[in-house]
Amino acid sequence: MALLDIIDPMIRGGAITLFALWIALLWRDHRAVLAARVAIAMNFAIIAYLLSGLFGPHGASRYPFVLFDVVSVMVPALFWLFARQWFDDRQQIGWRSWFSVLGFCVLPLGQFALIAATGTFSQTIWVMVRIGMFGFAAAGMWIAWRGRATDLVEARRGFRLALIGAIGGFILLVTFVEMFHNRESGHEVWRAVTLAAILAATFIVSVGLYRFRSAELFAAPGVPEPSGRAVPPADPSPLARRLTAVMAEERTYRAEGFSITALAARLGEPEYRVRRAINGEMGFRNFTAFLNSFRLDEVRGALADPEQREVPILTIALDAGFGSLGPFNRAFRDAEGMTPSEYRTAKSADSRIG
Repeated sequence: MALLDIIDPMIRGGAITLFALWIALLWRDHRAVLAARVAIAMNFAIIAYLLSGLFGPHGASRYPFVLFDVVSVMVPALFWLFARQWFDDRQQIGWRSWFSVLGFCVLPLGQFALIAATGTFSQTIWVMVRIGMFGFAAAGMWIAWRGRATDLVEARRGFRLALIGAIGGFILLVTFVEMFHNRESGHEVWRAVTLAAILAATFIVSVGLYRFRSAELFAAPGVPEPSGRAVPPADPSPLARRLTAVMAEERTYRAEGFSITALAARLGEPEYRVRRAINGEMGFRNFTAFLNSFRLDEVRGALADPEQREVPILTIALDAGFGSLGPFNRAFRDAEGMTPSEYRTAKSADSRIG
């Protein structure tokens, strides 16, 4: 028996055990959080991939192999959703995102139905699935990369690059390897590379996630994210008071491209202390949400001001520091549960009644 035939089930079995443990911990501590539920689904899909390698594509084990393979190709799409939820601190997934994932899911299901009904394999569907896997994996890695500078949760911020390399890189590598797994030349080399990727990804994810404190991993269940209103802590530290004063009085949040590095320089404080104050005392998990809380306060005041009733909402949003109308509308609806136009109408009605 070849050495790889011995090592393969050992590595896959160990990885399955660790991902199953992660599922159990996520369910126990964070099942009320959407990002955790998406992570659980992603882990089940990863386990399906690990199990698929224990079966062959021919003979009696063909249908279990195909079934596990159908589930496993959803890993990149679920990784993309997980990255959007966890790194962007989104409270819900929009219908466009669900539609994209469900639309992609139709491809492997169609392949499975075709094999079950006719015994034939569609190369066209296979290529489309691989393209989709690459696309979702790259998009998830980009989301994790782009927000690293604004992440205020120190443990999560430090884990971004590790997660990109571990899960995102693993998905890209395995997808590439699987595209050539039927080649006779170098098949054992590709198999060894795949096993090494499984081992490395499992180790990095396990070490990184198991060292998180519960409150750092996800927002605590039952505790809402910041409402969009800049509220200082009940007993603020001197640094927190200075933060609030600089933002509210000097309106530094209006500056284009204003960063946490610039804010730390303005305060004359180390950047890590500013991050800790905004996250630990004020409850914000990313710097953009912190800036938007002050921007939204300014927008609320302008929309409720009778003298600014004729000022276009876009002008008010841009003056407050929002870069474009789309992000502003999303941030406002998340904070107020209504559109800016509806908010202005409601405030106008209140002023007439008063």
